[in-house]
Amino acid sequence: MDPQLRSMLDGSGEGLQRHRLPDGRMAIVKRRRAAPGGFFAMEAHGLALLRAAGGLRVPEVLAVREDAIALEDLGHGEAASGAWARAGEALAHQHAHHVERFGLDRDGWCGDSPQANTHLADGHAFFVQCRLLPQACRARDAGLLDARDVSAIETLCARLPELLPPRPPVLLHGDLWTGNLHCAGDGELALLDAAAVHHGWAEAELAMLVLFGEPSRAFFAAYEAAAGIGSDWRRRAPLYNLYHLLNHLNLFGGGYLAQVRGVLREYA
Repeated sequence: MDPQLRSMLDGSGEGLQRHRLPDGRMAIVKRRRAAPGGFFAMEAHGLALLRAAGGLRVPEVLAVREDAIALEDLGHGEAASGAWARAGEALAHQHAHHVERFGLDRDGWCGDSPQANTHLADGHAFFVQCRLLPQACRARDAGLLDARDVSAIETLCARLPELLPPRPPVLLHGDLWTGNLHCAGDGELALLDAAAVHHGWAEAELAMLVLFGEPSRAFFAAYEAAAGIGSDWRRRAPLYNLYHLLNHLNLFGGGYLAQVRGVLREYA
C-alpha cells in the first residue's frame, strides 16, 4: 500500500476526513474503529460491482482495511442541467442486466444491520428468508414487535407471490435512499455507501428512493422511459419498503413501529 494512503488510514478520529494526495486529487477517509467485521471490504466489493455495471458514477476505492476505507473525493455541488434525467437513465442501465439468482457471493450490510445474501432462484423466497423474516425475528427478540405483529408479517410473507409480480434479479445498490444518491462537484449524480449491494428486484430499489424524500421527477420519468415501464411500481412501494422500515425499527427504535404496522394493516 502507498505509504501516504497507509498514513491516512492510520490517522486518528472517527467519521469522514479529507486528505490531499501527492497528485493533487482529494480523498475521503471513512474510519470506524468498531466497524462490523468485513463492513468496509463489502463496501469496496459493492462499489466495484456498481462500477463494472456501467451505470451511475461511483467513487474509486483507493485503499481499504478492517476499520477504514479511502475513497476518491467526488466533491459536492448542485445538479447540472439534465443531471437527474441522466441519473435515471443510468440506473435503468444498471438494472437492465439480469442474472440467474438473487443474492450475492457474500453477505452484506444495510446500515449496521447484517444482510444475508444467500443465493436463491426465487425472488419471493429471497425477500422472505433473507430480508423480512430476519428483521422481524430480530425485532421480536428485542421486544420491538409483539406476537400479533410477527404473525401479520408471516401472513404477508405467505401472500407475497400474489402481491408482488415475479421479476428477474438485477444488480441493486440495496440502500438507495436519497442521501446515497450524491450530487458530485461536477453536477452529476453518483452512488455512495455500497455495503448493501446485491441482486434483487429493481422495483425494490425504486421504492426506497421514495421512502425518505424523493429525487426529481425527471429522474423517474427518465428511468421509466429507459426501462420501458410505467409508474405502477409506486403502488407496491410500501411492500418493498417494509424491509427498510423493519431495519430502521431495529437500528433506531420504536419511532418506526407505526409505519411498520401501517403496512401490515394494509397488506397482511
